[in-house]
Amino acid sequence: METVGSLIDKLSINELKIYHMNEQMERDDVNDDFRVDCQNRLNILKMQRKDLSEELQTLMDDVLSGRKELKLYRQMKMYNEKKFKD
Repeated sequence: METVGSLIDKLSINELKIYHMNEQMERDDVNDDFRVDCQNRLNILKMQRKDLSEELQTLMDDVLSGRKELKLYRQMKMYNEKKFKD
């Protein structure tokens, strides 16, 4: 199951890809084939954004309704702790 944090991380990366793909499409030094390829990729990126957004919304709806519970895990570091040192 995805976590809220992992979905937000994926959405952030996806938004950066969309931004930069738009930049590529707007370049003056590219041909029409390049722009078509960028547009196709942009369409896929936007579909991914929609899917990720819907997944995040569903998770949040489930959490707020009580159908799912977010778990908080404490980090379990074994280094720099006296009881784990020789």
